[in-house]
Amino acid sequence: MSENSVALRHFLASIAYHATKAIKEAPDNYAELDIGMGVRTPKRILHHITGVLTYADSFYKTYENTWIQEKKTWSETVSDFYKILKKLDVSLMTYNPQEVTDLQILQGPLSDAMAHTGQLLMLRRMAGSPIPSENFIYADIKIGKVGTDQAEPVSPDE
Repeated sequence: MSENSVALRHFLASIAYHATKAIKEAPDNYAELDIGMGVRTPKRILHHITGVLTYADSFYKTYENTWIQEKKTWSETVSDFYKILKKLDVSLMTYNPQEVTDLQILQGPLSDAMAHTGQLLMLRRMAGSPIPSENFIYADIKIGKVGTDQAEPVSPDE
C-alpha cells in the first residue's frame, strides 16, 4: 500500500468518525430537518455524500454506474453510507486509481464529503442535539475504522 493510500484511508476514517458523531443517536426530527433557503436536509446531505464517495470508488475499478437512488428512509440512507465507506476503504487499500491521481481523489470527492459532514454536524446542533466538544487530535480514528460503531477495521474480505 502506498503512502498516499495510507493517508487517503486515514482521511476516509476521519470522515466516518465525524459523520458517525452527527448520525449516531440523532433526534427524531434530525433526518428531515428543513431550515429553509434551499439547504438540504440531513438525509439529502448524507445521500449526496454517499454519491460522492461512490463516484470516488468508481476510479478504482472498471467503470460502474455511480448513480444512487435516493432512499425513502433515514435508516436505508445511513446503511448505504456505511456500505460505501467500507467498499471505498477496500478499494483504497487494494487498487490504484484510474484516470486520476490520489491527490485528485483527496481534493475532490473526499474533501467534498468532509465539507458536507460539517454541514451534518451543524444541522445536528440546529436540531437541538449538539455533539459535545472533542479534541480530534486525540480522537480514536484509525485506518479501516469506517463502520457504524467505529469498531474494528475492515479487511479486504468484507
